[in-house]
Amino acid sequence: MKREIIITSDGSTTIHLPDWNEQYHSKHGAIQEAYHVFIKNGLEAIEKKEVSILEIGFGTGLNCFITFLESKKKINYTGVEAYPIEGNEIEKLNYVSGLKAEKYQNIFDKLHSTTWEKEHKISKTFTLKKEQKFFEEINDSNSYDLIYFDAFGARVQPDLWTEDIFRKMFESLKNEGVLVTYSAKGSTRRAMETVGFSVERLPGPPGKREMLRATKKE
Repeated sequence: MKREIIITSDGSTTIHLPDWNEQYHSKHGAIQEAYHVFIKNGLEAIEKKEVSILEIGFGTGLNCFITFLESKKKINYTGVEAYPIEGNEIEKLNYVSGLKAEKYQNIFDKLHSTTWEKEHKISKTFTLKKEQKFFEEINDSNSYDLIYFDAFGARVQPDLWTEDIFRKMFESLKNEGVLVTYSAKGSTRRAMETVGFSVERLPGPPGKREMLRATKKE
């Protein structure tokens, strides 16, 4: 499938899939969306000194990199991705400069260069494990404090937004664990609630009126 690097409204890049008219991050601002959905309404809502994070759709590494930059906590990060992006695409992403994080260029490079299926120590307080597999293959139990659910939208991949997938997410979380996503579709909220999540509608990032945050309460 054809993939293009495009500039979003806040000046940061994303990958565009013309055949689907879909992007890896919001065309209204990739960096702004990541901060609003996953940091402000996700990471900052977890009141623990050590946080285990599962990202559904590691993709460009943007959410992972911002988490590294912004967290004052110990982070154990797992990123799941079925189709890793290519080296030539990584080189065209402008997140390091867009975040004014040039001194961490080596960290951004390391997030992408580390081998898959193994845990790597990125810094004293940040570990990363990348897993190349389909989301349907996730079978973790009581493992994570926070899930960044950043799959492609239901318009193009409805099978990623089903009760079956959200049941896997529910089971993967520890009690009081949180899932955040940019989506606010009614069908997504209903699927989350059906499997046991308590779901909140929150103000969305630029270009979206609302987003969802789901909490596991046993």
